[in-house]
Amino acid sequence: MKTILFVIATFFAVNVAYADNACEMKATEKKLNGAAKNSFIKKCEKDARVVCENDEISKRTNGAAKEAHIKKCVKDSIGS
Repeated sequence: MKTILFVIATFFAVNVAYADNACEMKATEKKLNGAAKNSFIKKCEKDARVVCENDEISKRTNGAAKEAHIKKCVKDSIGS
């Protein structure tokens, strides 16, 4: 049982780390460091959220369903 929980936890950790690293990988490709890199990453994540907030599904949903969709959408767009 502990092994199964460990595998599941590891799977989610890897997926979250990958999604967070997509903007970082773009910043690395542009050879950004320090404050410029941090600013680029924040803007990258913010831009992804704005796109997701304005998509068709977000316009048709409300509340928790809308927020869950936006969260998944941002994760998917940053991860790709």
